[in-house]
Amino acid sequence: MMILVGGEKGGSGKSCLAQNLAVYFAREKKAIVLMVDCDPQRTTSDWIQARNADPSLPAINCIQLYGKIRNDLLSLNQHYDYVVVDCGGQDNLALRAAMSVADHVVIPLRPKRRDLKTVPHMEDMLSTCKMVNPKMLASFVITQSPSLPNQARRILEAKDVCRSYGINVLDAVTFNRNIYDDSEELGSSVLEIEPEGKAALEIVAIAEELLAMKPDNSHEFK
Repeated sequence: MMILVGGEKGGSGKSCLAQNLAVYFAREKKAIVLMVDCDPQRTTSDWIQARNADPSLPAINCIQLYGKIRNDLLSLNQHYDYVVVDCGGQDNLALRAAMSVADHVVIPLRPKRRDLKTVPHMEDMLSTCKMVNPKMLASFVITQSPSLPNQARRILEAKDVCRSYGINVLDAVTFNRNIYDDSEELGSSVLEIEPEGKAALEIVAIAEELLAMKPDNSHEFK
């Protein structure tokens, strides 16, 4: 399975989500996992470097690819159980190329107006790529949500905006927790630092929801 974590809005936690999903597949599914870093900021590559410096952490393979990467991804997908692609927060060749071959596109968004403004363009991009890659599933996931109970409505409203464009939205969300940043700096994951913690449960819920989806559950894009 190839999972692309990408989108047009920076700062929504794409790299963090991609890294934690990769660790989930390696730990929970005992899978052979490859991470592909397509972000010029090299966030995931830096995370891998920190991870490889800690002998207590199981290694995860990672390569960097940029530009027209469709054929590279098709070749890599044959050699790994899971390929997790981390694309930066912008519309570029690598993002569209990855969309054209990914099994599932996961688009993190914060429940903020400036993030939700990118939804129409993402819907248009997904519609175009769906013509080339009809098996592709696509889901928004709300990330870095405020944890105060009186802010819960913002999460629901953000999900409604996404659904209004005919694109699936995961039930699972992530909340704004320091452990996400702390684990990333260490080259680790929330699953490894605090396996029974709230953040780990959020990642497990997202991963299991993605794995439960089937192509015949895909949404028709407008």
